[in-house]
Amino acid sequence: MSASTFFNRQPLYLRPDPSRVVVRPFRLASEPRDLNPTDWKRADHIVGRVLAMDADTTASLLDDVLQNFEGRHRNLLAKFEARATEMEDALTSHAAFTRSQRQLVGAYFMHEYSFEASALFNPSIVPHPDQAGAPPGGCRFVLSVRAVGEGHISSLTFRAGSIASDGSVTIDPTTRLASVPQVVNRVASPNGDIVEVHFKDEDDLSERVIFPITLAQANGIEDARFVAFEDEGQRTYYATYTAYSGGAIRSELIQTNDFRSFRMTPLRGAAAGNKGMGLFPRKIDGRYAMIGRQDNENLYLIYSTELFSWDGGTPILKPKFPWEFVQIGTCGAPIELDEGWLLLIHGVGPVRKYAIGAVLLDLSDPSKVLGRSSEPLVRPEPSEREGYVPNVVYTCGAMRQGSRIVVPYAVSDTFSTVGTIEIDSLLKTLQS
Repeated sequence: MSASTFFNRQPLYLRPDPSRVVVRPFRLASEPRDLNPTDWKRADHIVGRVLAMDADTTASLLDDVLQNFEGRHRNLLAKFEARATEMEDALTSHAAFTRSQRQLVGAYFMHEYSFEASALFNPSIVPHPDQAGAPPGGCRFVLSVRAVGEGHISSLTFRAGSIASDGSVTIDPTTRLASVPQVVNRVASPNGDIVEVHFKDEDDLSERVIFPITLAQANGIEDARFVAFEDEGQRTYYATYTAYSGGAIRSELIQTNDFRSFRMTPLRGAAAGNKGMGLFPRKIDGRYAMIGRQDNENLYLIYSTELFSWDGGTPILKPKFPWEFVQIGTCGAPIELDEGWLLLIHGVGPVRKYAIGAVLLDLSDPSKVLGRSSEPLVRPEPSEREGYVPNVVYTCGAMRQGSRIVVPYAVSDTFSTVGTIEIDSLLKTLQS
């Protein structure tokens, strides 16, 4: 059976929108990326120029800034004051500030950033923690998406939507505004900073944007693979993602219960030094389990008694069919079916063409491969080949809803769309 007969592409597209902006710290070339900079020569000069203006000029300029930008952001003056607080080392050599001067100084050290100007891709999907308003026989979901803006900086953002009983998918409209969270806790550890962030209650899910915070994440929070993890009746949402410093990568874990407060923790161990780890949605024989790629080619099953430490692993899958001869990788967390663990994978073939396939693993022993797709389930269609990286379809996680698998996927590292697969039809195509 050809995948084209049971993979249903939805007429739904999430495209990057450069009009969606947040205000972020504007950092001078001499300013370190942390919040305790020591080289403030240029900053000191700018502060001095602001203070040299008389009160009326200061008030007029601040008013002009607000008229230009306040409708694009919430609580803009508070953001300016918070940035001025970060700039304390540049302020101490000057006389006392009026509140207007302090706010204006903060404005000079912030800028608007169009966080999804270039791309909105590599989505994953999980059931929404709040099912109020779900369609009869369907469910609400949260979609995580990788957004890319100026400088190819990747951040994590979200959408909400619904799946109806007939398999049709809708995405809620995005709000006009966007916001970044407050860092509420930051703890140094031998493996890197552990960071907790929180969004305000008024921030809609589609407003929330998590930017790189630590030096290990400086150039991107990439490809979050969310999973609804069940343990002793409790549900926690976890996602492995790639932290990219600009020179090195490593796997980290983000966790949340409500998609409002998040905790980001670096993973330890040799297996965490690679991309694309997919966490199983429950423990197996009392241990956490992951599928990951440790050698840039094959997939490994990895167990751990501790969620944040991953070593070793058993190779269970290697490239087998022409569409995956270059390498294979995970497409998110395994999905539990009665028949086994359904694992979506990506394969890379001739001319670096990416496609999506499937593997069925044994429920009690996932090292046993029960079947796999000899042909891709999803491959770039003629209309889906053009973009930032041509000839790529890619997903970071699918979800079961009734008799279907819902697969959000990215097209050519540029935009995202959604398809659905009938489980019974899919299983018939998997070769043992």
